[in-house]
Amino acid sequence: MIQRTLDIASWQYDRVQPLMDGTVPIEGAAARFHTSRIVTEIFEGMVRRRAYDVSELGLTYFLRTFTGEDSPFLLIPVFPNRAFRHGAVYINRHSGIRGVADLAGKRIGELALYGHDSGLVSKGILGDEHGFDPASAQWLIGGIDFPMEPIDFVAHPVPPGIDVRWCGKEVDLGKMLDDGEIDALFTADIPACVLQGSPNVGRLFDDYATVERDYYRRTGIFPIMHGVAVTRELATKAPGIVMAVYHAFCEAKAQTAERYVKGMTFNNMATMLPWFTQLVGDDRALLGDDWWPYGIEANRDALEAVLRYHHEQGLTPRQYGIEEIFVPSLLDT
Repeated sequence: MIQRTLDIASWQYDRVQPLMDGTVPIEGAAARFHTSRIVTEIFEGMVRRRAYDVSELGLTYFLRTFTGEDSPFLLIPVFPNRAFRHGAVYINRHSGIRGVADLAGKRIGELALYGHDSGLVSKGILGDEHGFDPASAQWLIGGIDFPMEPIDFVAHPVPPGIDVRWCGKEVDLGKMLDDGEIDALFTADIPACVLQGSPNVGRLFDDYATVERDYYRRTGIFPIMHGVAVTRELATKAPGIVMAVYHAFCEAKAQTAERYVKGMTFNNMATMLPWFTQLVGDDRALLGDDWWPYGIEANRDALEAVLRYHHEQGLTPRQYGIEEIFVPSLLDT
């Protein structure tokens, strides 16, 4: 019997699609699904308006809702967006940047927030691996490629001693990088100048995929960008429904992964990507058969890294524990 209807918001990822199209049901609940062209619009709906019962939420956006008291949300251990981020640092080739140490003293752009999820992780990894100190650079925060409204629905903490300046919404940090007005850019989204092959721009790590795979071999960390949040009210009043939501997300992801693995027999001919089957095989060989894991235990190191980076970079007054941010009944997953 359907007990209630849930409003659920997520970007249209392949690992969520079987849930959104009804292939995977949520036991005991019906669902209305919501999405948006820009994922931060989903975040804003959840944080500003409490528009959803369940919503994808960037981890830094979630952590910024702890403002001197408990957040109105808790997470379930579902991670629809995760990415290695050595490749998310771009440089102007005329800036004199040849390695991580050369970022010191430079003007660096960052997408959307000081400490957006990708930038947070990139800075944290560069600090762990190369001793990079964000305070050694000047930071300009803005959008790329199209006008971006300010992210005004979460707090903007800036630690003492760090030079952070916000640009107007018409500023294009990608163009500034191409023109040499900034020396580097930390961004989750790839700037148009990179996609168009500008000779002025490149990545800090040219062979970033090799560097990222080596990072995983050494650390076992597949960085997490976004989680799935539920309201504390739902977690408290309907824990069984929250558990069912978690299992439905898991099943949707498992069905998508199974489609890619089974598709290897026919060289994944339904997918318009040459060598895709080899990529699936290479990823499984490195990351394991469950190469995009949900649950706490499989992700503990990655989660603790994000929580540590968030505190070390001055975005939270202390390092939160995993047990503080997840639905208690899902801590053993």
